[in-house]
Amino acid sequence: MRSVDAWTDVAANFVADWKMLWKEITLGFFLAGFIGLLGNDFFNGLFITDGPSWLRTIENVIIGPVIAVLSFVCSIGNVPLAAVLWSGGISFAGVLAFIFADLIVLPIVLAYRKYYGWKFAWRISVMMFGVIVVAALIVDGLFGLAGIIPTTRPSRADVFGTVEVDYKLFLNILGVIIFATLFWLTRRRTQHAHAAHAEHAH
Repeated sequence: MRSVDAWTDVAANFVADWKMLWKEITLGFFLAGFIGLLGNDFFNGLFITDGPSWLRTIENVIIGPVIAVLSFVCSIGNVPLAAVLWSGGISFAGVLAFIFADLIVLPIVLAYRKYYGWKFAWRISVMMFGVIVVAALIVDGLFGLAGIIPTTRPSRADVFGTVEVDYKLFLNILGVIIFATLFWLTRRRTQHAHAAHAEHAH
């Protein structure tokens, strides 16, 4: 924990991952932001809001991962859009399936293809889709039995609220500081390596 070299190794791995994925991450946030701006009428048209609850749950739990795949979201980037979908009327199981589906978003599927080929990438994506649907239904059922499925939905004002001075603001600032520090550590190692190489050449 106290070793600068150890943290520099962590930073080097982080920067390497960032350089590999920054285009996909940027595109994902852009698409998620665009989809998030669509009105609730759009989402209400996608999700079955009337009819038997079992039919609504099944339809929502299938549509949720499809939206995740098309919007490129992954990891924590899918949480704000999940709030938008919840506001738009998707079921609890649908939200869970959407969040779970970050394992089959297009950039990751392309990574599967690169390392394992299209046949395996297709097979693992279909398998994961099935597991995602089943897992979301199980969790939804367990939460329903426990009576802890949320009954209130956020408004658009809640989702797209103004920046406030609270713990989230300070956590975001801390995240930016950590991000910048990891890049600085990598740059520092590169500069030292160049300096050592130049000294050895002389």
